[in-house]
Amino acid sequence: MATPPPAPRPGADLDTDVLIVGAGPTGLTLAADLARRGAAARLVEQADALFPGSRGKGLQPRTLEVLEDLGVLAEIRAVAGPYPANLFWKDGEPRRASRMYDETAQPSEPEPYPATLMLPQWRTQQALHRRVCELGGTVEFGRELVALRQDADTVTARFADGTALRARYLVACDGGRSTVRRLAGVRMSGETVDPDLMMVADVTVTGLDRDHWHVFPSADASSADAVPGAGLLALCPLPGGEQFQLVAQFAEGSPLDLTLDGIRRLVTRRSHLSSQDVTAVGWASEFRPRAALADRFRIGRVLLAGDAAHVHSPAGAQGLNTSIQDAYNLGWKLGSVLAGAATDSLLDTYEEERRPNAARMLELSTRVHRGEARRGRATQQLDLGYRESSLAAETRTGLDPQALRAGDRAPDGRRGGVRLFGAFAGPHWTLLTVGPRGLTSAEAPVGADVRRICIPSYEAYGDGVFLVRPDGYVGWAGATGLGLAEYAARVGLSGH
Repeated sequence: MATPPPAPRPGADLDTDVLIVGAGPTGLTLAADLARRGAAARLVEQADALFPGSRGKGLQPRTLEVLEDLGVLAEIRAVAGPYPANLFWKDGEPRRASRMYDETAQPSEPEPYPATLMLPQWRTQQALHRRVCELGGTVEFGRELVALRQDADTVTARFADGTALRARYLVACDGGRSTVRRLAGVRMSGETVDPDLMMVADVTVTGLDRDHWHVFPSADASSADAVPGAGLLALCPLPGGEQFQLVAQFAEGSPLDLTLDGIRRLVTRRSHLSSQDVTAVGWASEFRPRAALADRFRIGRVLLAGDAAHVHSPAGAQGLNTSIQDAYNLGWKLGSVLAGAATDSLLDTYEEERRPNAARMLELSTRVHRGEARRGRATQQLDLGYRESSLAAETRTGLDPQALRAGDRAPDGRRGGVRLFGAFAGPHWTLLTVGPRGLTSAEAPVGADVRRICIPSYEAYGDGVFLVRPDGYVGWAGATGLGLAEYAARVGLSGH
């Protein structure tokens, strides 16, 4: 991918165009996307370093497609691995094994990445951080936000060290306890998914194979088939090293000890392992599973993304994936507004599109946590789209119920010597003509910066004309290009 042009300088009274608060997966994704667009952005993080734990370890197929577009997928796939089978233990003996995900799915032309991969969150962040740096960005560590103020044109953020930054927009990527969300006065509504307290830790353990996710149900379980609950201990081997992710549930009021000695006692009580089998603890934390959704994703010039906007149960691996896709949706819209190609109202479609998606994923992850739904096609996020969005314009009629429509994810494939994901990759729109009929310039005045490709008939699309957004969703679809000009003008792609 070509190096983007130098970032334009913000106005004389501004420090940057976009201030991103929080350098987790969401903030790093947004910073990388804005950097490749040449947008002026600064990324600040309260901590002194990137998050060190494995917490969000599942990467869904749709997220893998996003990471490919951002230029980090090869690095991630070199380290990531498949989800191992669960191995249930009782009385020191392995009793049964089961798989969390269907391993039979094979890559196809439209969907090149059919499987959920596992990678510790810190490694995903490391890859995204490297990409941000390659594109000329940095993370400003040790910047604790303590106040913010916005007016009609700017946002001013003040930090604990007494400094301040002024920006055109501020994006909150600072997690479930978001300082920005609190300062912006946005409520978060939700529910406790599970009354039990959870411990999660990255530990080094001997005495267990690394081919299974080892599950030790609660001590009062009557059989190896009992549903795990309070008293559960699970140890999952993490790819790319020797650590396991430990997860344990505790009844209300139980004390949690996150030290090495405390975790050794926990493992000894709940499994056949000895305390000497736990040799190190790299990171440990506690949490109570909950599902919550911010009432708004945009408040003037402040936007909420990732855990700052929605908090998920870890079941089903939806939190990190939904968060990365928030940033992917917002990046091209901010870039277009900052470049002057679109009006500020384009940013309203961020909440319009992402809040309903986050709500659906919250419901799904809660149902998976409670055993009411299984991991599978729905958790892969390949079928999520924006058909109801004001940015989706479907001009064809009489379509088959299974036909691709405006608002849907644009499939991959190879036709006429072109790989579609290769053509879509980058910060541009793509005008795709499928079938024998080409387009005249009068039919498609969509601007010189729109990539135009023509391919032979392809069943994943059907013959027609498709304007694919920078985030890989079909914005406009028609049998011909007639009528495309009006849509192009509305989204800032008028011919020139």
